[in-house]
Amino acid sequence: MDEAKAQAARQALFCEQVLAKSGSNVLLETLREAKSVAVWEHFPPGDVFDPEMGAQWYYHSHPAAEGQVEHGHFHCFVRPEGANGPIHHLVAVGVDAYGRLTRLFTVNQWVVGDDWLEAEATITLLPRFDLHFARPSYLVNRWLSAVLGLYSQEIEALIRERDRVLAAHRSGSGAPARDDRALEVTSELGVDLRQMAARLGV
Repeated sequence: MDEAKAQAARQALFCEQVLAKSGSNVLLETLREAKSVAVWEHFPPGDVFDPEMGAQWYYHSHPAAEGQVEHGHFHCFVRPEGANGPIHHLVAVGVDAYGRLTRLFTVNQWVVGDDWLEAEATITLLPRFDLHFARPSYLVNRWLSAVLGLYSQEIEALIRERDRVLAAHRSGSGAPARDDRALEVTSELGVDLRQMAARLGV
């Protein structure tokens, strides 16, 4: 397991290093073809979907807020039955304005409108998020895949915590927990790619 994690860390760092040599980063590469960047707008348009693995993602930015480090986040999904089948949210990957990893988090169902899947069934889909796909950038796709591989255990814990939070949640309006707009982020973890790589001896 440690060697697999070390390999994932090496791949994520390699992608960042190649982009940096070109004066770019994960965020700039994701938004490279955008004519303008409107908050909450999906990038790239139409999302990224790897038909072989069923992996899908999009990026969107936040409204600017004082003291906010995170620029936006990648929402990561899997469609296990293909493009026309159900879609399941795995995790969101937050980055700062320089494309550096900041946090991992899960969200309530209403946030992304996915097809609900309980924690253990969701966790079995994590290995499917492994994109070998050129659009919009092979390096961004490999970086995201490597991040989910590197933090797979942490993401599993976040998904289980998501279900615990939802099971315990009581809405003031009486709405079902998964529809309650007062509950958006269901679990989160601050992360630092370089610190993790150093711990793994990379």
